[in-house]
Amino acid sequence: MDYHLQSEKMQGLRMNKILGISLALSSVYTSIYANDLISQRERIPSVRKAVDRVGKVETKEVSVVDNFKHMFIKGKVSGRVRITYGSYDYKAADSIDTYATALGGILKYELAEYNGFNAGVAMYASHDIAGLTGEGNRQNSDFSSSEGTYSEVGEAYLNYKYDDFNLRVGRQLLDTPLADSDDIRMIQNSFNAAVLKYSDSTIEMMIGKIKSWQGYDAGLDDGWVNIGKDGVNFGGLAYNNMWEFNAWYYNIANYTNALYIDGGIEYPLESDMLVHIMLQYLHEEELENSGYGANIYGASLEFVIKGVGLNFSYNKSDRKKDKKAFSGTGGGTLFTSMDTMILDEITQDREAYAYVTGISYEYADLNFLYAYGNFSAKANTHNDKAEIVEQDIGFEYNVNDEFLVAAIYVISEDKASATKSEYDWRRAQVMINYNF
Repeated sequence: MDYHLQSEKMQGLRMNKILGISLALSSVYTSIYANDLISQRERIPSVRKAVDRVGKVETKEVSVVDNFKHMFIKGKVSGRVRITYGSYDYKAADSIDTYATALGGILKYELAEYNGFNAGVAMYASHDIAGLTGEGNRQNSDFSSSEGTYSEVGEAYLNYKYDDFNLRVGRQLLDTPLADSDDIRMIQNSFNAAVLKYSDSTIEMMIGKIKSWQGYDAGLDDGWVNIGKDGVNFGGLAYNNMWEFNAWYYNIANYTNALYIDGGIEYPLESDMLVHIMLQYLHEEELENSGYGANIYGASLEFVIKGVGLNFSYNKSDRKKDKKAFSGTGGGTLFTSMDTMILDEITQDREAYAYVTGISYEYADLNFLYAYGNFSAKANTHNDKAEIVEQDIGFEYNVNDEFLVAAIYVISEDKASATKSEYDWRRAQVMINYNF
């Protein structure tokens, strides 16, 4: 499947994408006070970008050994077990409600490091539970494909490290603005790529080439699929030391050239108070009449005081005739990207806007969130307007560092339609996650 067809499929799947943004936002925005600040890599203004840190398998520091045999003896095993239930209550006429419960996880083995070299492999799996999953067209295929089962070697790489440089070749995780793991269901995205990275305490630089990918955003019925006609060439730089700056470039062969920039500051006002301000810009240039071209601007303001987090984010997309925006192979990097709705949905041949506000609160090991998003677009060539509202209500309970229980209730409404449409639905989800 080529990139264009896959991207079209992704647009159709967007309405099936909901995971507890409460899980991430609550922990990101309010689980720490201002005197315990974390870097921008841990605090990302986008609601959706924060999602994939929920239940994420922790990267274990590999041992350094002095002979080849000890690479295997000192190897590390890690992974997760996850069970998730999700149901959709659709409001459109003749629609059919769906539900599913899936059990799955990740099992990863990584060799110890010898003379800078090591390797890793990880199996991803998810299977619907009979009796707790709808049959036929009542099955929710978000978790384990339309067949109710999914298993894939999601990671298989060779790694070489020298001082602050790291080269990784093979199936691997990536988290960049337009190519990211987007771990919002059971199966996260991973990429078949070659990536060279340099990093120190404040600067990270990366260049690489991606050939194919798999995961929820790629389509669980398709396994590994190619990206573009000749893959993706990309490079980027990230700086973080109170002031933050990111600059990334992507060439998706025969489809688009994309430039992404953001910058801002995270500043403590008092010992228990901080403000976080960010601006962003995304420019996409159409190649080969692909239909992808955009100029998108964004801003985000976050304020945290004594366990209470307040956030406001805004994005605007200029109209480009007969063209639409593309958020990349993953959930996208826009500040207003919610756990289901993203601005891409309404940018086709239209000027579009989005704003998202959220409030969260932490009490002991419990985190709570309410978020409200409005996505509006002016009339296109056919005089069609758009206004979609999404609300998210959720909670998270961190039993300990490994065990997490979370739930979310999501309301989506089509304000521009006189009758119920595909954007009118409710969703409930419960997730239990254990990392090891």
